[in-house]
Amino acid sequence: MIAVDTNILVYAHRVDSEFHLEARGAVKRLAEGRQQWALVWHCLHEFYAVVTHPRVYSPPTPLASAVAQIDAWLESPTVVLLAEPATYWNDLRELLVRAKIAGPRVHDARIAATCIANGVSELWTADRDFSRFPELRTENPLH
Repeated sequence: MIAVDTNILVYAHRVDSEFHLEARGAVKRLAEGRQQWALVWHCLHEFYAVVTHPRVYSPPTPLASAVAQIDAWLESPTVVLLAEPATYWNDLRELLVRAKIAGPRVHDARIAATCIANGVSELWTADRDFSRFPELRTENPLH
């Protein structure tokens, strides 16, 4: 199962992104495909925070539009929402210690641990920081 990272969701949503067409096409293929794909709750929260933040985008995405975008992704019949299972802390702790994660990089570790704990086979991301977690295969769908 493929999971989609925040940056791909942001690029797919924001028409002013230089990667908009590629990201929108990639997410659309997943959402309209027959195979299950995944959204991590952490990534949806971060998506909303980023696109509606006036210091990140000028103008920011209107709140109603950001909510509508998330609703649209959640309407995909093949989407699976990923949250922390009971084993989450064990997976996160292992990643934090082994990769020496501190500060804001913990967010990526949270996403990686959630994906690993839920059996995600691949995370689509444009963020190279996930290379710190070799247990999780990553792919940049923008190339």
